[in-house]
Amino acid sequence: MKTSGSTIFYTGLLALSLTACSQPSGSGKEASVDRQVEELLGKMTLQEKIGQMNQLSPFGGPEEVAEQIRKGEIGSLLNVTDPDVVNRIQKIAVEESRLGIPVLMSRDVIHGYKTIFPIPLGQAATFNPQIVEDGARVAAIEASADGIRWTFAPMIDISRDPRWGRIAESCGEDPYLSAVMGVAMVKGFQGDSLNDPTSIAACAKHFVGYGAAEGGRDYNSTSIPERQLRNVYFPPFEAAAKAGCATFMTSFNDNDGVPSTGNSFILKDVLRDEWNYDGMVVTDWASTAEMISHGFCKDEKEAAMKSVNAGVDMEMVSGTFIRHLEALVKEKKVSEAAIDEAVRNILRLKFRLGLFDNPYVNTDQDVKYAPTHLAKAKEAVEQSVILLKNDGETLPFTDKIRTIAVVGPLADAAHDQMGTWVFDGEKAHTQTLLPALKEMYGDKVTFIYEPALGYSRDKNTANISKAVSAAMRADAVLACVGEESILSGEAHSLADLHLQGAQSELIAALAKTGKPLVTVVMAGRPLTIEQEVKQSDAVLYAFHPGTMGGPAIADLLFGKAVPSGKTPVTFPKMVGQIPVYYAHTNTGRPASRQETLIDDIPLEAGQTSLGCTSFYMDAGFDPLFPFGYGLSYTTFGYDNLRLATDKPSANGTLEISFDLTNTGKYDGTEVVQLYVQDKTGSVTRPVKELKGFQRVSLKQGEKKTVSFSLPIEELAFWNIDMQRVVEPGEFNLWVGPNSAEGLQTSFTIE
Repeated sequence: MKTSGSTIFYTGLLALSLTACSQPSGSGKEASVDRQVEELLGKMTLQEKIGQMNQLSPFGGPEEVAEQIRKGEIGSLLNVTDPDVVNRIQKIAVEESRLGIPVLMSRDVIHGYKTIFPIPLGQAATFNPQIVEDGARVAAIEASADGIRWTFAPMIDISRDPRWGRIAESCGEDPYLSAVMGVAMVKGFQGDSLNDPTSIAACAKHFVGYGAAEGGRDYNSTSIPERQLRNVYFPPFEAAAKAGCATFMTSFNDNDGVPSTGNSFILKDVLRDEWNYDGMVVTDWASTAEMISHGFCKDEKEAAMKSVNAGVDMEMVSGTFIRHLEALVKEKKVSEAAIDEAVRNILRLKFRLGLFDNPYVNTDQDVKYAPTHLAKAKEAVEQSVILLKNDGETLPFTDKIRTIAVVGPLADAAHDQMGTWVFDGEKAHTQTLLPALKEMYGDKVTFIYEPALGYSRDKNTANISKAVSAAMRADAVLACVGEESILSGEAHSLADLHLQGAQSELIAALAKTGKPLVTVVMAGRPLTIEQEVKQSDAVLYAFHPGTMGGPAIADLLFGKAVPSGKTPVTFPKMVGQIPVYYAHTNTGRPASRQETLIDDIPLEAGQTSLGCTSFYMDAGFDPLFPFGYGLSYTTFGYDNLRLATDKPSANGTLEISFDLTNTGKYDGTEVVQLYVQDKTGSVTRPVKELKGFQRVSLKQGEKKTVSFSLPIEELAFWNIDMQRVVEPGEFNLWVGPNSAEGLQTSFTIE
């Protein structure tokens, strides 16, 4: 039986991005927009043009910026969320300024506006782009009801260091997964047309390399060579550009000594000339002025000059453009043609959004926390939670479990459950796990609640004994641990990723009771929980699940929903393994796995290189959990992998199929994954690369034939001559449940 149309199926990423939501530049509508832009641009003074390039974040009411708007000195405002205030500002802009250009209202709407979905890293764990698109659509509907028409998402930085707090905001370590999820977010935010009042402009950020910040320290420098930029860091951004993403944002980091906000190679040569991007480019918060701190510019004037000459269109908050561009044009250090091009991009976006036709907000809308929104948020949580361990079929809880001790600081943490980057979420609407358990399953099970710790960083162990006492009176223990939302996100890097406070002591004490111990982790990043996993009978990793985390996790615990999430990033055993990611290249001396580890070295051993291979003596050979890993309450069998041909042509498509069987006791969904290795290249190639995935739902005992179509073009990479080509040769191919397991075969491109 072939997989049905309901199966989520992603190969052919380029085709996906091209058909997502872009508007053809040759269409009549776009030609009309271009005419309107040129007509308006021709009426503008230099000062009014520069004003459109200026974005501010007012701290007071509309009066604070009213005079600047009347003078045409503001093109966009951040963080205005009262629709009545939005309308007052737009009235000033449209009726009291010389040219009546509306203001573009913007806000960080990252994983929900009022209805909060799982953090983006959690959404990536679903391996379901439809879930991601739905979440962005809900966010757009709710945010646009308050007049917000531009958000700063998706963040599609490749993130391979969980010490970096902003990994929570990313889609993880893999270029392919990040590209697919990024395109899905763009589609959700922007809808079928930008001029729909419920659509908001997306922003691909941060361009580029920010996720590789040295040491995982936010804002830090990177040193990524061009080939690695093109093979690893550019692909999600190129996919977003081709999907019609309305805006791009420069990143804070300097790469190889050049800050992104002043980098004409990425902004002009790549984004504009190679990708033919006609959207708008904005700086990150004050990143123009910060080029002075970088040591790249001596003062604000030089920073403004380098930023505009590099290809930036709008400056976020630092105000160097409005203060210095007029003088720079007079001094011929910045051409008015460069200003014109920037303003074209800004005006084009405003016309595409329909702001000139309707700048005002309908204040009579009741869309926030709509039942359909909450239902989609709950479904997102159910698919995002990862079952990392389930010894002895501890989960789901059965009728034999009549009393459960619920402990830990995250069991009823309404604020922290929402996660990072939630400016507008309201904890009063958060449905946490403890009350959800009582409401949904309290008629069958008695829940004893002893939090033991007040919050994740709480080091006071005095109440752990109360939790142990509760555990002794229960049939099973549910420990809810992790990290507060404030511990991840921007400027929240960590040098150590252990459980904070006395949470590890709590888990250890509960494990000693001998009662079945289920640990639920809510966090913004992978944590180093090897010991806690060993001490637990079952582990569910929920990241920060958002508004509907409680009901969704409750249904997972009791089997009404079955886990299907997969790790979107490799989980390290210890911080010393970082960076650790599956798509690495081999050294000339890869580990054989026969090496001597630290505990096996005899005392006073003679000097030896222990095999002369690349490994850690103390961490061994593997991470805690590989990329793409996640269990289910059922089991799946992979069999009969076959290729239509083992010698596909370089311009053809490789047809792959295999049989997947639900061999367990429950209906379930498996995320099947397709990986490829180019065995020999003109430059070294990763040991594996994700090239496709599907969510396949199977009834107990059901068998399906699963098929992938892999365009050979997707095996192209930037070679030793810095050309993107498919090189002939031998390839390995795997299909399996994660990046470390699966059926293997090979093929040759001649």
